[in-house]
Amino acid sequence: MAHGYLNYFAANKAEVYSAGIETHGVNSRAIASMKEDGVDISHHTSNNVDEYKNIDFDFVITVCDNAKENCPYFPTKAKKFHQNFPDPAKVTGTEEQIMNEFRQVREMIKDYCKKFVAENV
Repeated sequence: MAHGYLNYFAANKAEVYSAGIETHGVNSRAIASMKEDGVDISHHTSNNVDEYKNIDFDFVITVCDNAKENCPYFPTKAKKFHQNFPDPAKVTGTEEQIMNEFRQVREMIKDYCKKFVAENV
């Protein structure tokens, strides 16, 4: 979701990469939630952070505490940012309850990304 919003708000002023310490595929509920807000992430892929070791990033953003604690060291001068968001994929309940959590987290991520781009890009 952050990748989608960073691309949206940066509007071609930045090249955005997205990766995790584990790959699980892109969550179909994340795709649906983003589509509700007009951002298409259906073409995104689930990549491992090791795939990007040779890229000299300007910024590295971690979006969960687990990633911050376990993310490999990048030999870069990138400014590092961290914002922990709840993982809506871990929520249980009815489909509507789960989707509501995705929507709430989506809005948190949207606000963070909008502010990040305004202040840094």
